[in-house]
Amino acid sequence: MKINLNADLGESFGPWPMGDDANLLKTVDSANIACGFHAGDPVVMSRTLRAAIDRSVSIGAHPGFADLQGFGRRKMELPAEELTALVQFQLSSIEGMARTAGGKLTHVKPHGALNNMACDDRAMADVITSAVHQYDASLIFLAPALSELEKSARALSMRVAGEVFADRAYTDSGSLVSRSQPGAVLVNTEDCIAHVRNMIEAGGIVTQTGKVLSTTFKSICIHGDNHHAVESAKRIRQTLLDDGHELLALSELEYVSR
Repeated sequence: MKINLNADLGESFGPWPMGDDANLLKTVDSANIACGFHAGDPVVMSRTLRAAIDRSVSIGAHPGFADLQGFGRRKMELPAEELTALVQFQLSSIEGMARTAGGKLTHVKPHGALNNMACDDRAMADVITSAVHQYDASLIFLAPALSELEKSARALSMRVAGEVFADRAYTDSGSLVSRSQPGAVLVNTEDCIAHVRNMIEAGGIVTQTGKVLSTTFKSICIHGDNHHAVESAKRIRQTLLDDGHELLALSELEYVSR
């Protein structure tokens, strides 16, 4: 496969660090950078952008709910106008900072509850994808495979990269197991490697019960806030290369409009 490895980065805030961005940027092909609403701040954004540019890692916006205390993982019900503005404000912010750092925004991936809610709610997904499409229709939309977000972005003929998660378990419906449930987060590197290999070999999402949901996908995500993120990213990358796959930035992959 030609595949992409991505991570959610830039999620520190002020003096409080989150994850090991410097080492993850040595391993991943694409970075989804927090835009200051669920995490990050102007200095963190600037430093992460410059580090990604230095490592030739493609830059994506990672917009979330305005929920610093909850890390963007708490559900919020917003009217369409407010949700549109929330997304476009964050895109504008990260794109402007990327440009001043000498880089270019290539993709968008919603964060946390914003992402999870829209994966199941087509109306919400349509608001988010329309907001991105209106802002810049050329941006790649990184969306969970089989989700309403993926379907919505495809309906707008956007370039869509279906995503699977190396470190999260799936339900039989194809959604992520709630973090409140046992086994939702894979806590060691060996399990993450096995999970990725199983999905590639099966040609789709492999659920917690072993069910296979056939689908294509272009990207594998490793959450940067997990304690084993750097080790997992390094070993997953090496495993993919050893298995004969080619790792590319999202912008280097091929897309078919639907």
